[in-house]
Amino acid sequence: MRYTAEHKQQTRARVLKEAAAAIRLNGPDRVAVAAIMAQAGLTHGGFYAHFASKDDLLVAAIDQMFSEALAYLEGLLAGKPPADGLAAYIDFYLSALHRDHRDASCPLPAMAADLPRLGAPAREAFERGAAALTSRVAAVLAETGAEAPGTLAVSVLSEMVGAVVLARSIADAGPWATILGASRDALKRRLQLTRTDSIHVAMP
Repeated sequence: MRYTAEHKQQTRARVLKEAAAAIRLNGPDRVAVAAIMAQAGLTHGGFYAHFASKDDLLVAAIDQMFSEALAYLEGLLAGKPPADGLAAYIDFYLSALHRDHRDASCPLPAMAADLPRLGAPAREAFERGAAALTSRVAAVLAETGAEAPGTLAVSVLSEMVGAVVLARSIADAGPWATILGASRDALKRRLQLTRTDSIHVAMP
């Protein structure tokens, strides 16, 4: 049976969605092609119709994760003044929901520890995605009138990623909630964001 180009594209997108979730949740080393294809409702034999190798899948999945992260950021920014959009992003990023749902979370805290074990193409894909996300945050900071927005964006994202990684490493809800809350409040004060109420957040 011949499939249309649209069908093939939809199938590839389904595989990438499952691969991205598996990589976030278990790390790239534990990803099994057969399991991803089964999760997507496909046979293992169909894998090579979409990807040249597991490494090719990994690179495409990393690109997919950062595309999702940027799209979610854009959704939070839409229809809001830059400062309120940035506050909404901080609320989401440093929330219990983001901490707990690793399979749909930002790839920065989910994958950072795995990078030294990855091949050059995967590392380059991660660096590409991180640069794009940082640039978008820098652009929002520039719109708020912040000085040196590029440097500030690196600092802001680094603090948020570090807080999420640390919160995920602690089982007791009291301490990890304190970490997320303290980082969230400190960032808002530092960035002079007047919006301090906690917004409703949902995973992408």
